[in-house]
Order: sequence, then C-alpha cells, then structure tokens
Amino acid sequence: MKLPIFTERLILRKLTEDDVDNIFLLDSNPDVMKYVGIPPVKSKDESARMLENIINQYKINGTGRLAVIEKETDRFIGWSGIKLLADEVNGFKNVYELGYRFLPEFWGKGYATESALASLNLGFNQLNAEKIYAYADVGNASSNHILKKLGFENKGNFIDEGDICNWYELEKDNRK
Repeated sequence: MKLPIFTERLILRKLTEDDVDNIFLLDSNPDVMKYVGIPPVKSKDESARMLENIINQYKINGTGRLAVIEKETDRFIGWSGIKLLADEVNGFKNVYELGYRFLPEFWGKGYATESALASLNLGFNQLNAEKIYAYADVGNASSNHILKKLGFENKGNFIDEGDICNWYELEKDNRK
C-alpha cells in the first residue's frame, strides 16, 4: 500500500498503537456502534487489541482499515479502508471489503464518501481487486445511501451477529 493517501480534505494513513485513544473515543461511543453488531468497548485495552489486530492485517494481508485525519484540523475523525475478510461473512471469505466508521460530529459532511472513494481506488488500483464488497445494517440509512451513491449494487440481505444487513458488491468496471 502506498500511504498516506491525500484527498481534498482528508489524509488516510495506517493506524498505529499511538491511536489507542482515538479508537477508544470512536468505539466507546454508543451512537457510533449502534449498527455495528457489537457493544461499545469499555476499556482502552479492548481498543489496543483491536489496533493490534488491524496492524497484523497490514502485515499479513497487505491492507486494513486506515485512520482518517481531517487536513484542516489535523484531527482523527474515524477510519475507512479496505480489508481482507479472512473470516467468512455471508458465505464470502478472502475477499476485499470496504468499511468506514466516523465520530458523530463528522457525520453528514461527505467524509465517508470521500474516504471511501480513496479506499476504493486503493483496492482496485493497488490491490488489483476485481470486486469489492461491503455490508450495512438495514437500519443504517446513511451507510446504505453512501454505498449506493458509490455505485455498489445491493445483492440482498443476510444475518450478521443477529442483525439484518444488506450485502453489496462493486465490480471494478462498474465504478462511478
């Protein structure tokens, strides 16, 4: 992965162990975690384990979620990126998946779309993916809207961690 990635308003970089406070702030927020399928984290130790997992994904799979930094303020606002689904989800395994998560004060500003476009470019151009997948809780109207706006095709529903999710697919040749 060639990093960092610069967009008009954002910087996407690898997460490091120094991001533990940022990840804790993000993943301990009930509003952020509402549609994730897991409860908010309760300790920085949980966030440190999550970061260790992401850092290992960089080493093992050559990709993973990336910290998203707002250029104007140099502030961590969330994460976005492509990861390899090493564990089966909806019958799929060892495929690339787009995800993103942002602090609530940065919702509605187009940052998810902007960072997702940069992540998709990384997936298709650096990782040479032919298809990238994504999924979102059916109740998460914003995330479902973003995925459709990015050109993802809804391939139906499945149950993940007890929640009903939409499963999306985007082929390299069908990007917007």
